[in-house]
Amino acid sequence: MNIFLRGVLLLAAAALVGESLEFIVNMVLARELGELGLGHYMSIFPTVILIIIIASLELPISISKFVAEKEEKQHFSMLKHATKMTILLTVAMVVLALVILPFIPVFNSYHPLVRWLMVLLIPLISLTSIARGFFMGKQQMGKLAFSNLFRKLAQLILLTGIYQLFSFDNETAILIALATFVGSELVVFVYLFTAYLIQYKRMQTHNNEHLSSNEVTRSLMAVTIPTTGLRLFHAVTNAIQPFLIKYSLSLAGFSGVAATEEFGLLAGVAITIGFFPAFIAHSLLVVLIPTVSEATAKKDVEKLKSLLIRVMGITALYGFPAVAIFLMFSDKLTLMFFHSQSAATYLELLWPSFLFTFFLIPLQAYLIGLGLITTAFVQSVWSTTLSFVLMYMLGSHPSLGMHGIIIGMNAGSVLLMLLHYFSVCKAIGINTWLSARNNYQD
Repeated sequence: MNIFLRGVLLLAAAALVGESLEFIVNMVLARELGELGLGHYMSIFPTVILIIIIASLELPISISKFVAEKEEKQHFSMLKHATKMTILLTVAMVVLALVILPFIPVFNSYHPLVRWLMVLLIPLISLTSIARGFFMGKQQMGKLAFSNLFRKLAQLILLTGIYQLFSFDNETAILIALATFVGSELVVFVYLFTAYLIQYKRMQTHNNEHLSSNEVTRSLMAVTIPTTGLRLFHAVTNAIQPFLIKYSLSLAGFSGVAATEEFGLLAGVAITIGFFPAFIAHSLLVVLIPTVSEATAKKDVEKLKSLLIRVMGITALYGFPAVAIFLMFSDKLTLMFFHSQSAATYLELLWPSFLFTFFLIPLQAYLIGLGLITTAFVQSVWSTTLSFVLMYMLGSHPSLGMHGIIIGMNAGSVLLMLLHYFSVCKAIGINTWLSARNNYQD
């Protein structure tokens, strides 16, 4: 438990600084791009995240689970095979991207170089994923914490420096924003992969157990495939969501420009502020996956139960005060970006989505650690379907507009959190009030 708390505190402290830097980055973007430019940037960013997920193949999770569950003498052989597999898959993905990206219409309204930035991003993410998974599994959270901090700091320095030195038209300004994001990933790659190679060479001198390539591939793919499917589903729906929102708003009577501007305020201002405290939830997620995986492998039921109670307590401790602050100081918080009453209203109305997502993120990590990835996927499909249906039906209604969109977003978050929570409680033999039952499901 002490290792767990130390890891969470270290990641949370670094993430707090990183998210503060991200906050400043979004302020710079809002000022430099304007409402319309910010809307375009936020519209393309889910597609960028989709490419990152495909490139990573969820190796951080599959490798971290392997490292946490298996004996140390098996780690070197696994990493050797995983590295070879990743290099081959990376080459294949780069070639595929060079063929496919020119025909993807979502990039047509952006600078032509944006496509090439996405190609460059693939090997950076793929190779960094190996190092990230290894350090997660070994619970060396300091390296992960500092890498996240370096990423945000590098992006801020590059972004502010370039915007201060040069003046760009809107299309080029969006390109620069995306280029600085890729540049920050390069910084993370250099730091993490160098640290990984140093430990990899040290492991060569140990008494290691040889594993076959097929054995390692099966073990990693058993986690990677369903987890990648889950993340891809979220990424695809997040990539579709901006266009669904803008289309629904157009049916409600908004012009194309007005719909894009309103989405920019929603995603670039209200959601950015509302999900700021989620750095704690993501810190919990990173530490929980190997911790729950190890406890599950050892059938340590008491640890699983006490860990869930502690995680829910930590989330409540920061989640409820955060939401209260959003409700009381929405005007002042959104004024940091735009003097817009709409953004403040959106921040207030989205509080259920923020609060339930804070609980949702560590619960998803719990399901992954328990091996219930398929359950998490099915439940995500149900909640997203409900959310999208409500966003379309209510968002396209002239009397609701963006308020209808927000109702749909809130409903999806609430449903998914409750489904995940009930599933975790059932799996580890604890009732919904966090008191023990003796029916742990192995």
